[in-house]
Amino acid sequence: MDNLHKLELSKEEMRAYGYKVIDTLVDHFTTQNDKSPVAIASRKEMDDIFQEDVPNLPSDPDQVLDFVTQHVLPNSNIVSHPKSYSFVPGPSNYVSVMADTLATGFNIFSGGWAASPAAAELEIVTMNWLLKLFKFPAKKGGGIFTSGGSMANLTALVTARRQKCGDDFSKAVIYMSDQAHSSNVKAIRVIGFKKEQIRIIPTDGEFKMALNKLKNAISKDRLSGLQPFCIIASAGTTNTGTVDPLEEIGAICKKEKLWFHIDGAYGGAAMLSQKGSKALKGIEKADSLTIDPHKWLYQPYEMGCLLVRKSKWLHDTFVEKPEYLRDIEGNTSEINFYDHGIQLTRRFRALKFYMSLKTFGLEAFRKAVSYNINIAEDVETMLRKSSKWEVVSPATLAIINFRYNPIDLDLNDAQIDALNQEISKRIIESKESLLVTTVLNNQVVLRMCLINPRTTMDHIMETFTACEKFASLILEEQSVK
Repeated sequence: MDNLHKLELSKEEMRAYGYKVIDTLVDHFTTQNDKSPVAIASRKEMDDIFQEDVPNLPSDPDQVLDFVTQHVLPNSNIVSHPKSYSFVPGPSNYVSVMADTLATGFNIFSGGWAASPAAAELEIVTMNWLLKLFKFPAKKGGGIFTSGGSMANLTALVTARRQKCGDDFSKAVIYMSDQAHSSNVKAIRVIGFKKEQIRIIPTDGEFKMALNKLKNAISKDRLSGLQPFCIIASAGTTNTGTVDPLEEIGAICKKEKLWFHIDGAYGGAAMLSQKGSKALKGIEKADSLTIDPHKWLYQPYEMGCLLVRKSKWLHDTFVEKPEYLRDIEGNTSEINFYDHGIQLTRRFRALKFYMSLKTFGLEAFRKAVSYNINIAEDVETMLRKSSKWEVVSPATLAIINFRYNPIDLDLNDAQIDALNQEISKRIIESKESLLVTTVLNNQVVLRMCLINPRTTMDHIMETFTACEKFASLILEEQSVK
């Protein structure tokens, strides 16, 4: 370590360090199923381990790496664990991890063509694959990889505002359901809309946007002199996996001349399966579509994506021509992705998607997504045969909601809510599974998101067995009191 001021290691040191990192990753991928998916620690516990003054003098690199493997990695949830059911898991895959390592190691700038023609070309190629999958226009369509669904939704809404409202959006109104993802509301607030310009449309008994109430809201706003300009539909809500009536909403947008944005960050990848494709009928009618490869396309964080029907919309919305970029603009076929989104400096996200698809093939991804949908339906079948469990929202795009409610106990709603909340609390404290609650129809329910292709029915049955044991203990404790 003689060249510390150059921030360099010797060739031998780099090689040994790299092998140690790869060994750590391989060990993680081959043993993660045997570990606990849950990490629990208080702020004080973390402060006690990590708080220190900024290090002024060097440390041995192996010691630093050992410290990280002993204290940082074990204190993080394993979202690729087969018993990580909550939120939206991140199953990931090793090839994409290595691709990310290459992209980061070479520090490839993926903002403009001149900096990396190959990076720009691979983003074009993989974007075209996605356009074809979702039946968007191949020649005129386009898109951009983003950090995640939140940034993709933000990019879509800025584009919609520009194309539909121009510079004056003071009377513009946007519509979404009460099940729409919170990132949409956040994006709307970030780009300058007031709370009064957002219409939250109630959902029906299946948690789909209520079409009549949507039409009534649009009519009322027009009669009030306002400017309806965009509807956000969900293609797989986070709570239930529900898909809004996309074809019908698309027809409303066409008739009313509104921008049609579909948030498919969770469920869009279901297009790969026959069942999912049927559920997502009408998705091709969107003006813009968010999908998240780092969810159900098994990529590591961070990788979201926005697709649009006309690539020109992105360019017209985001292009700037500062003098310091005048020499690298290139010709019109050489896409500079910094002109298609918010970021100028962009990491090379396309590489991991490209390499994993090339390695495993699209058919493997199709089988994985189909497996996820089917196993959730198997869970629903199992629950409906049980006298202890109640299905609250059926298996939809690999998400199912249920609650512990034995038919022989005749518990009231408050007791059922408290019981299921406590089941979740105890199973997480046991670190057996990551299984948290959500609220549907004012009921506390347990929710499973089963998009990990390595989750088996054995994993799931072990989790339900643990839940039932905790439920018995909780009821026993309550009877003693």
